[in-house]
Amino acid sequence: MFTPNFDPAQQYSAALDSANLINDLLTKSSLTEDEQDCVDRNVEHLKIMIAKDFWTTENLTPLTAAITAGEKK
Repeated sequence: MFTPNFDPAQQYSAALDSANLINDLLTKSSLTEDEQDCVDRNVEHLKIMIAKDFWTTENLTPLTAAITAGEKK
């Protein structure tokens, strides 16, 4: 599964970026259609990412929390 240039830390950083984007958008009182689509896409991305089998000691709580928050909106 691992490729020569594969970096779990980089994958984790990208996933955190998605979580932060979801959390930032959800601070708004209302979302445009484009913003809601962005939240939905990032929630789906995080679902895919947390299902990966390469995680070791990374804290996935911020990712699962962002999924939960994004699904409520």
